[in-house]
Amino acid sequence: LCLSFGCAASLSPLCLSAQFRRPGDFILGGLLPFGKDTVNLTARSEPTLLLCERLFMDGLIWALGMKFAIEQINNSSSLLPGVTLGYDMYDTCFEPLVALQPSLLFLTRNGTTGIGVLCNYTEYQPRVTAVIGPHNSDLSLVTAKLFSSFLIPQVSYGASSETLSNTELYPSFYRTVPSDKNLVEAMVLLLNQFGWNWVATVGSDDEYGRGAQSLFLSMVGSNNICIAYEGFIPTDLAEPSAKKQLEDTVRVINSTNVNVVVLFAYSAPAQALLQHSIRMGLGKKVWVGTEAWLLSDTAASIPNIQSIGTVLGFVMRTGTVPGFQEYVAELFGSVAQEEFCRRSKELSRLMNPEVLDTQCQQCDHVTLGDVWPMLSVTTVQPVQVAVYSVAHALHRALGCSTKSCPKIPIRSWQLVHYMNNIPFEMNGQSFRFDQSHGTNTGYKLIFWAWRGGTLTNLPVGDYDQSLYIRRSEIQFHTPDKKEPASECFRRCEPGQFRKIKGFNLCCYDCTDCSENTFWNGTDSTGCSPCPQHQWAPARSTGCYDRTERFLFWDQPLAVALVTLMALTAALSCVAALLFLKHLRSPLVQVAGGGRSLLALLALLLQSLSCCLYVGRPSTALCALQQLSYALCLNGCFSTFVPKALEITLVTEFPRRAPRLLRWVTHGRAWLLVALSLLTQVLLCFCHLRLGSDFLVADYESLPSEVLLVCGTQSWAAFALLHGYNSCLAFICFLCTFMVQTPPRRYNVARGITFATLIFFIIWIFFLVIFATLKTVLRPVTQICTVLATTLGILASYFMPKCYIMVFRPDLNTGDYCQSPAEEEPE
Repeated sequence: LCLSFGCAASLSPLCLSAQFRRPGDFILGGLLPFGKDTVNLTARSEPTLLLCERLFMDGLIWALGMKFAIEQINNSSSLLPGVTLGYDMYDTCFEPLVALQPSLLFLTRNGTTGIGVLCNYTEYQPRVTAVIGPHNSDLSLVTAKLFSSFLIPQVSYGASSETLSNTELYPSFYRTVPSDKNLVEAMVLLLNQFGWNWVATVGSDDEYGRGAQSLFLSMVGSNNICIAYEGFIPTDLAEPSAKKQLEDTVRVINSTNVNVVVLFAYSAPAQALLQHSIRMGLGKKVWVGTEAWLLSDTAASIPNIQSIGTVLGFVMRTGTVPGFQEYVAELFGSVAQEEFCRRSKELSRLMNPEVLDTQCQQCDHVTLGDVWPMLSVTTVQPVQVAVYSVAHALHRALGCSTKSCPKIPIRSWQLVHYMNNIPFEMNGQSFRFDQSHGTNTGYKLIFWAWRGGTLTNLPVGDYDQSLYIRRSEIQFHTPDKKEPASECFRRCEPGQFRKIKGFNLCCYDCTDCSENTFWNGTDSTGCSPCPQHQWAPARSTGCYDRTERFLFWDQPLAVALVTLMALTAALSCVAALLFLKHLRSPLVQVAGGGRSLLALLALLLQSLSCCLYVGRPSTALCALQQLSYALCLNGCFSTFVPKALEITLVTEFPRRAPRLLRWVTHGRAWLLVALSLLTQVLLCFCHLRLGSDFLVADYESLPSEVLLVCGTQSWAAFALLHGYNSCLAFICFLCTFMVQTPPRRYNVARGITFATLIFFIIWIFFLVIFATLKTVLRPVTQICTVLATTLGILASYFMPKCYIMVFRPDLNTGDYCQSPAEEEPE
């Protein structure tokens, strides 16, 4: 909608439209808010009309301020002499879509209603030279990208969002108000001066509220200010969920026990939040606000508004506009003259009513009495500064002197350079745009002072890079009229420490002390670790001595393993007795004769060595564990080697067998066994010198106990000790796994093959588990390995022979059990 202006006692839309659309050498586009609801300004008895009335009146005064500034410039003999500024103003209705309609009209090629799609817009001349407005940040973010793509200067007189400070995204956007960053800096200084470090912050769910609150949250972290609650309130109060959202916000603020609430919102959502706070009995707080709602009479007119507590906030520091009130009075006086309407009708013929509807029914019945009270409240200077900034840029771009301006065409994009670099004066004040295309005129700190039931916006401080407060003029809601405290009074329970959030000493969570740490009552920001020999449960205030953990004799698992060990030892004894009883039988002789008894004795000792792994370990026991296993296993494999070599000589080297068999049979076979055992003994000494196993006290694996286990000091010594037995087993396996025995003959080689194969399988699993397992199950793994190896050798080599001796004595004959050395080569 275009703002219209009229005649006689009421303002006629016909005259109104013409007066707010005027031709000139350079046209300025105006985007001004008048609200989207029809308002009968004479019906003041309805409270619901107050907000709409305020929005409409603010927009009307800003439009009049723009018109006043343009007429001042046109009447000036030095700023733009010989050049007239025209204007084309439209209502945004606070709606992005409505604001886009005139914005697109402004972008049309001058003299047409179409927008040219070009690769080069250097010579493109749009309908307007520059745009003034819109007022709020949400609409400016929509239109700024549009105008920046054409590099048309857009000067807002109210958009304060810090997002708009990005000159890369919005290169042609300017504003005559400080950004929210300056406002937030002032607020942080205010909170610091009063020592308020425990606050709640609420923002309206729009660009202004979200942007300002985000800036506030980013700054409080480095100033030791803690946020007890951060939330948003709806801007569309007609939504079904708006009431519940407002009630939840009030309820959460009440639960935080803060005394200070920072509110970033426009007048409508701020009014709704304050109303719910009063209705729900929130209690008196210190409300820190902004100009967006502090100066609104809609918020001040809420019933029982005095009960909310103390209201402080910052408003932009602006100067007065000399002659503006007189101009408005004269303008309203002229509408009664016939000459005013005649000139308006002449101007209206120059406009194209088909482009946009110019009628505005809201403008009926507006009188000077309606406008006059708002002239002292609504800030007009930013609108005037916005118009003058464009005029001074035109002055430089045209190369004007104090007497005349050349009539040359100026493109909109050419003004951007001069907007960035020139200072200009207006009414004795100097202005210029900073690097972010804004002007920082500073702020005033105001206090809502109630005197006789009447609200007065009392200035109590100033901010311009630094904050000065006249504290004596502020009367807080506390009984002694002094500022209330708003600090975090949360106390952590015993066994909890304060976990600081970010860099704020007052902003923390109460966190339980973890296991093996305790709270000593002196350092509340952390838990102290327990000594290594002690432990502590979670949320503890002290430490306790650790108990030792190892494989006890009375543990069920230890009892089961010892029982299995006894069965294995008994099995070895039974086999030894059977071999001793049938020592001269062909079967025992072919298995090795007396050497088999040595092997069974070694397996017996090996199974009994499992007792070394049960009970409290010591360094001596740890060293003895590996040595006993290696020696016993070597005693068994040493007896297999002569028989394996004998089988190989007979089967693979039959021609040389007669000469070589004497070195691996009879008495010399015992020599081989003795040499193998001696070699293993020497390797045991090397293992002791390089680094035997030792006792390790493990404090990490168990939370409340110290685990006593045997640790491997040198893996090289470990490999040297057990590598020799692996080599013997590998030799036996190579010598026997391909041997084929004639039919109806006992295959002695098969038993050696399976015994060594089982040994390798068990050790593959053992090495993986042994190298990674560091808990109480490590000795269990070693016992299982020893017993599995012993049982594997017994089952694969000795048990089949015992079976023949007991159940099949008919096979224990010379023909069936013939020695390989006695067989005829094939």
